[in-house]
Amino acid sequence: MNALKKKIAILGSTGSIGVQALEVIAKHPEKLQAEVLTARHNAALLIEQALAFNPNAVVIADDSLYEQVKRALASTNVKVYAGENALSSVLQMDSIDIVLTALVGYSGLKPTISAIQAGKEIALANKETLVVAGELITRLAREKGVNIYPVDSEHSAIFQCIVGEFHNKIEKIILTASGGPFRGKKRDELAAVTKAQALKHPNWTMGAKVTIDSATLMNKGLEVIEAKWLFGLTAEQVEVVVHPQSIIHSMVQFEDGSIKAQMGLPDMRLPIQFALSYPERFASDFPRFNFNNYPSLTFEKPDTETFRNLALAFEALKQAGNMPCVLNAANEIAVEAFLKDKVGFLGMTDIVEQCMTKMHYIPNPTLEDYVNTDKETRIKAYELIN
Repeated sequence: MNALKKKIAILGSTGSIGVQALEVIAKHPEKLQAEVLTARHNAALLIEQALAFNPNAVVIADDSLYEQVKRALASTNVKVYAGENALSSVLQMDSIDIVLTALVGYSGLKPTISAIQAGKEIALANKETLVVAGELITRLAREKGVNIYPVDSEHSAIFQCIVGEFHNKIEKIILTASGGPFRGKKRDELAAVTKAQALKHPNWTMGAKVTIDSATLMNKGLEVIEAKWLFGLTAEQVEVVVHPQSIIHSMVQFEDGSIKAQMGLPDMRLPIQFALSYPERFASDFPRFNFNNYPSLTFEKPDTETFRNLALAFEALKQAGNMPCVLNAANEIAVEAFLKDKVGFLGMTDIVEQCMTKMHYIPNPTLEDYVNTDKETRIKAYELIN
């Protein structure tokens, strides 16, 4: 690794996580450097970022935008590539030390595999990669000797709690959930929920897909599956508790009964920075938590009868095989349909549940099986919507 700076490739630099990662890099120019930036369609912001950070290379996944990016960066030394294949091949660059995968959804799977195969450390913000193909990804990472550092606030919290405890057995982990904007509401109240209401998260600012997933508790379900693979747990060792203040980001209970918690104000820059700086902790000017501003921290059991997505995720985890892949693909299509006003709020869960019932179950899937399962589930979900 570069003795002076960690050189970072950000897959999805124009999304919420990517933008915040560049904020972190800008705060620590002596320690971190943006080496590769990639975007799918947002050429304007990618160009702006490239001019500000002067990376070695940029990739615009949409081929039709190549000339626009190329022209805008003609006066710089930045290499410009285009297309889905370029996204994976650019990760072979020797100069890259760590790859931050901040792509949304299933699209993060293949580039993450390419990065691991190239021996790059991974800062994982794309939970769907482990949801879809957790067994394959973790096995490959072990074979290549690659570390995967979690960027999700909950998984970062667990990681921070077990640093220095790697030799001690985890009894269980407790993932905290804010409960989203509809905490406490019953099914009949959710039937008429609008897109605008669902996109207003009480504590976090995120992209549309993650915000909707948080409103349905699917985000927590995906995190449960991700946690199983990141930390080598069974479904029985993962618990979810609703914590509306989002101050405790998650907890670890060890076999002596002791519980460690990681706390702080909701700010994604902190887990991003920890993943990029580990094993160091860089100084930051992020806002500090003050106990006097939070006289009570509360906890409650999640309502899995109203928010059935969380129960479906636990079911998919227990079935294993390609079932989490089915869950994820169906959910991606359902959320997309909800954002286009083609399905209601409760209809998203119905689509996921029906796909889990109808799709062919494969107990020991290969990468090809995952790819086919994803494709076929999306087709089935579209049929159910239309």
